[in-house]
Amino acid sequence: MRTLTGLQPSGKLHIGNYFGAMQPAVRLQDEGEAFYFIADYHAMTSSRDAAALRVNVRELATDFLACGLDPSRAVFFRQSAVPEVNELAWILSTVCPMGLLEKCHSYKDKIANGISPNHALFAYPALMAADILLYDSNKVPVGKDQKQHLEVTRDLAVKLNEAYGEGTVVLPEPIIREDTALVVGLDGQKMSKSYNNTLPIFGEEKPLKKLVMKITTDSTPVEDPKPTEGSTILALYKLFASEEDYATMVADHEKGGCGYGDLKKRLAEAYWDYFSAMRARRAEILSDPGYVDAVLAAGALRAREEAAKVLDRVRKAVGLA
Repeated sequence: MRTLTGLQPSGKLHIGNYFGAMQPAVRLQDEGEAFYFIADYHAMTSSRDAAALRVNVRELATDFLACGLDPSRAVFFRQSAVPEVNELAWILSTVCPMGLLEKCHSYKDKIANGISPNHALFAYPALMAADILLYDSNKVPVGKDQKQHLEVTRDLAVKLNEAYGEGTVVLPEPIIREDTALVVGLDGQKMSKSYNNTLPIFGEEKPLKKLVMKITTDSTPVEDPKPTEGSTILALYKLFASEEDYATMVADHEKGGCGYGDLKKRLAEAYWDYFSAMRARRAEILSDPGYVDAVLAAGALRAREEAAKVLDRVRKAVGLA
């Protein structure tokens, strides 16, 4: 089995990235071949700051390695280091109906939020499909918000196989962790940089704990029971706490006598403690300035070897070779 995961270098990673994509992807290192890439081409759909892109790529690489990615057991590389992806994206575009792209929620949501449309933003799912199909990926861990794009990938794979022969590309399957694939933000909405409601994976202790204290709550008095349904505090605490500790916090909500401030402090401690070992690993990585570059360079070589095999097969199937 071969799995593939990509993350955009669009700023500091937050816990939604971790629980929705990174943690399940890292766990798959022990279940077969794992390919991980930094989606720097995709990042260009919404940013034209070259210096920021370079910084964000480096930080994402560092953070992913700190969170458990093991380059001895996985292939880790920059998307832009494998130019074959653009050729496959073009080939897929020739069988991609316009209506398929027009239906994509991500495009419609970004337009609704005032982002000026461009071709790259519109054609994003075709490039994402190329990212996946270029490595004969069998399984792709995705969050609920990316499920539709994987469906587009599967649609394009089917269309290419129907047009040029079964087996031209491999049909991938999604892996979606229903319990943590959608992480709530500080305001109760989906956690997203766009909503400015995120909890970063890494940072200084005091600022991170202050963010937790900003969680939106109602005006229930300290002595009264607190609602558990739709509780942002409980939804986040469940990610970090043991089953026993989570059950205790639920009970404290239901019986009353515990204020939101105290509950948030408990959440802040659990949040800080959860990433303790990863912070230590990150510091270790940063102490070796050449480590990240060496990992990405080695990963790109391995990725291009696999990409060349798939693209050669596709080129022959469609008549380009």
